[in-house]
Amino acid sequence: MSTSSISLAEAIRLHVSDGDSVALEGFTHLIPFAAGHEIIRQRRRDLTLVRLTPDLICDQLIGMGCAKKLVFSWGGHPGVGSLHRFRDAVEKAWPAPLEIDERSHAAMSAAYVAGAAGLPMAVLRGFVGSDLPNHNANIRFIECPFTQEKLAATPAINPDVAIIHAQKADRQGNVLLWGIVGVQKEIALAATRCIVTVEEIVDKLEAPPNACVLPAWTIDAICEVPGGAFPSYAHGYYERDNAAYLAWDAVSKSREQFTAWMDQHVLGTENFAEFRHQLAS
Repeated sequence: MSTSSISLAEAIRLHVSDGDSVALEGFTHLIPFAAGHEIIRQRRRDLTLVRLTPDLICDQLIGMGCAKKLVFSWGGHPGVGSLHRFRDAVEKAWPAPLEIDERSHAAMSAAYVAGAAGLPMAVLRGFVGSDLPNHNANIRFIECPFTQEKLAATPAINPDVAIIHAQKADRQGNVLLWGIVGVQKEIALAATRCIVTVEEIVDKLEAPPNACVLPAWTIDAICEVPGGAFPSYAHGYYERDNAAYLAWDAVSKSREQFTAWMDQHVLGTENFAEFRHQLAS
């Protein structure tokens, strides 16, 4: 089966609807910023965002009123501190109330694996001594029928839409990603629909050893968006823009400054290429 390449705007229009659960994954690199910005441009609302480590892209989506809920395992600005828009939504319901479902990295990863396998829940050793089970009904405990050991259980995650960024796709619709590979293959299999932005579309993937290849049948839309992980990095293509990460702390501290920045650089640009050009000029 071949997966045709379409524009990112068209992919979001076709595959992301108000009220959807949307998993945006990529760990330290290959974070799908371009897709997140397009969701903001198209003013999607009432989304359940799912991400192991919600950082700047989730801060932007939350601050722009796209999210009603966040399923996550750690939320913060890497190396800097708080996500101000995330915090404002939780503490002061601005721009809208935000429900949170906080688990752990292990529980989230296991829940994605369970979703990919078609299982109703994930089972793991975890949350011993943690206060999270007292605040999250999605963390419960069961007894192993074989050993009588007490184990943690959490519901499988099956997003309506999985969104990832990768280095390459070929013209048959297969996708290659390498470097630090997180849970991208699991969410592609767990989700109902999958959108992948890539640095380039090539004739042959030429996959290196131990790389992750997602076959075309796991993907609904491929969008060629060079630099689509900026300001995170894409291994083998460009480095992380640390200055942009540091600058975000000041930009996002006040509602007014955040809104002005997003209006100018995201809502005020036609696509991610224009956004990057505007920042550089």
